[in-house]
Amino acid sequence: MQGIWQQFVDDMYHTGWLEYIAVFAGIASVWYSKKENILVYPVGLINTMIYVYLSLKGHLYGEASVNFYYTVMSLYGWAIWMRREQNSQERLVHVTFSSRREWIQEILFFTVSYVILFAVLRFLQKEFAPGAIPWADAFASATAYTGMWLMARKKVESWYWWILTNLASIPLYFVKHYVFTSVYYFVLLFLAFAGLSEWQRKAMQHRNASQDTMKIM
Repeated sequence: MQGIWQQFVDDMYHTGWLEYIAVFAGIASVWYSKKENILVYPVGLINTMIYVYLSLKGHLYGEASVNFYYTVMSLYGWAIWMRREQNSQERLVHVTFSSRREWIQEILFFTVSYVILFAVLRFLQKEFAPGAIPWADAFASATAYTGMWLMARKKVESWYWWILTNLASIPLYFVKHYVFTSVYYFVLLFLAFAGLSEWQRKAMQHRNASQDTMKIM
């Protein structure tokens, strides 16, 4: 226990300014996501671009791929979230629950992502990066891939995948001496639970409003 605490203190002392910027931008981005605010994307881009660099530096190649994917998906999500009805200017994409078919697609997407990432990371571990942790890095990365895809589509279930990502990333970054980032994911874990509750409420409101409209018609 003493050794873990000492590592925490030492690594916090050596945390670079880039990591601080990335962490605070990431927390702000998740807060905006919880509020369904379009600023989630431009603020999030600051976080993801920095973490591409930091992840490569720490031999977390899966996480580096995730943050590159985040960057691309942020541009995609930004465009989707900005779509409006021509006449009413109402949002075209609303927070909704996944159907059973969509749940199956999500699980398949995660499984395929995990298998591919694990295979690639095992190769990189043997050839270039003996310090890599393939199974953990692949799990954190595959859940994040799934969560980001669903967030762009405003699916409530994206938060379940974010919770898994955060749980996996807390110890993963700690052992790689990115302790401030480990604390960051701990904060994101609580924000993910809050975001899940908020989006569940919004999805229920949208469902009820849709049902009322159908009754009138």
